[in-house]
Amino acid sequence: MHRDCPTNFVLAGYLFAVLALSASCARDERIEGIPGNKISAARLDSFLESKMKELSVPGLSMAVINDGKVVHHRAMGFANAEQKLPVTDKTIFEGASLSKSVFAFFVMTYVDQGKLDLDKPLYEYYPYSDIAYDERYKKITARMVLSHRSGFPNWRTDEGDDVLKIKFEPGTGYLYSGEGYQYLAMVLREIEGTDWKGLQAIFQERVGHPIALEHTVFIQTPYTISYKAEPHDGNGKRIEKEDEYDSANAEFGAAYSIHTESLDFSKWMIAVMNKELLSEASYAELFKPHSDVSSGVLDVDYSLGFLVPRFPFAEDIYLHAGHNSGFTCWFALDVEKDNGFVIFTNSDSGEQLGEDLLYFMMTGLTTPQLLGVGIALAVIFLFGVGFLIWFAIRKWRRRGVRGRLPDYGSLFKHPKVF
Repeated sequence: MHRDCPTNFVLAGYLFAVLALSASCARDERIEGIPGNKISAARLDSFLESKMKELSVPGLSMAVINDGKVVHHRAMGFANAEQKLPVTDKTIFEGASLSKSVFAFFVMTYVDQGKLDLDKPLYEYYPYSDIAYDERYKKITARMVLSHRSGFPNWRTDEGDDVLKIKFEPGTGYLYSGEGYQYLAMVLREIEGTDWKGLQAIFQERVGHPIALEHTVFIQTPYTISYKAEPHDGNGKRIEKEDEYDSANAEFGAAYSIHTESLDFSKWMIAVMNKELLSEASYAELFKPHSDVSSGVLDVDYSLGFLVPRFPFAEDIYLHAGHNSGFTCWFALDVEKDNGFVIFTNSDSGEQLGEDLLYFMMTGLTTPQLLGVGIALAVIFLFGVGFLIWFAIRKWRRRGVRGRLPDYGSLFKHPKVF
């Protein structure tokens, strides 16, 4: 990534602010944030408590990873706000779209075994009757699905008529799609000649058991049902939801259905950091940018199951957020420094908390502090630009161009009132 002088100037200011804040916390237990900066553990806990109150988040489970190990873990608040049931280390949360990252990892085990080709049309594995009326679906591959380039909408129910459609020529654009992930899950089920429960058993065999996942599942179990947190809306009120667990027809929701908690999920994150279970080639494919999803403010890519923001001071971060009704979550990991965090909440407001936590873990600063630093850096930047202009004018004048430009220097020596 190219960096000009102003960017370096701002970066220097940012580092100065982080170092100054870190020095003030020297006596506290400290952990490393995402880019390796030091953060006070006490300030992190205080930040979480204040955000939970501000956003009406009943409960959360979070873990921080440093050097490939969990160094900080918190279970805070209530699993059920009405009954004042506390969140504990056993409390289970819906992982929502964090499912996509874990499922992409699972898919790559099939690539390593030669059972799935990322670029072979999926219909050759499993013809999909729901979209067979549109011949373009025969171009869709696993790579397109995992990078959201299939052309499918997020969910067909969003279209108004509950009919699966292709919105553009597969492979030519980006559109976030749970439908695509679910089609790929059907392909794996077909490859194995099994049902959804059988696919979950294979997930445990290939991923869960090797890295000691105890209660991370795509189809709920009696344990996850017993210890699952209750969902709450953005005002902290409990949401009444129908029982989504049907022992006969439960679906392996590749895009949405994972259930877990922070300590268990962190085991998978650490496995990714350590590049376990998959080949080097599969990790290269998993992390490689495939779709440009930049907002105009920050360069952001989507790889195979991960969002990849290109921060100027941390370019190896892979993350994802998730939101189901009443549950929100985030994770972020730095595959070079082996640092990261994961947070699960039982609130519709938890996505904002997760975003704020990401910035806090990257800077050690709260949102108001970041705003203050931003204003200070803007002032410093403008002063620097003014200084460069003044310096350039002086240099031009010394080279004999005086008279061709207004004598701005005299305004500093002899101010005039206009």
